[in-house]
Amino acid sequence: MAASVVLRLQTIVAREVAPDEQVVVTVGEPALGQQGKHHSRSGIDQVERPHFLPNVRQKVLDSIRRIATAEATASNAPRPPEFRPLNQFPILVNDPEATGRTINALARHFGDNRVIERPAVNASEDFGLFGTAAGVPSVFWTFGGMDPNYLKSLEQQGRLDELPVNHSPLFAPAIEPTISTGIEALIAAALTWLRPK
Repeated sequence: MAASVVLRLQTIVAREVAPDEQVVVTVGEPALGQQGKHHSRSGIDQVERPHFLPNVRQKVLDSIRRIATAEATASNAPRPPEFRPLNQFPILVNDPEATGRTINALARHFGDNRVIERPAVNASEDFGLFGTAAGVPSVFWTFGGMDPNYLKSLEQQGRLDELPVNHSPLFAPAIEPTISTGIEALIAAALTWLRPK
């Protein structure tokens, strides 16, 4: 039953979501037949659903429930599946006006060649909670910090995919100019809000 659910969950992205709505459905931990102290459990412990739009998130969540419930019914399961959200992050969307002002401030300070606008990425980020909770516009940005010689070495060896990224215990950006760049970026962005328009 669990294997059938996992197989069917993989069809959600291909069959129910438009190609431009980037979604990933990942089954993280099937926990089948594990014995607890006083109970036995089976099923799928973790399903991750990175997403960009609230309506897409709801569509995927509804599909997961529909598939799991239908498979439980088809398999004559002794009880219906349980659904318990473990955590969720709101969608992180930069405020357009605040983003424009911040980009302009950073470009004025660093130069246009050092400020790059990136398309949306499919990753979890809880930064959006701050602006949402405070009811204010927010802008999330990143900046590079890897030693260029280290990057070049990995690239020449064909090992660029081994580059440790943030949240990895091996992530080790170059101390300088990373810290100075970060401080300058924060000050440049803050000043655009502290100075009158």
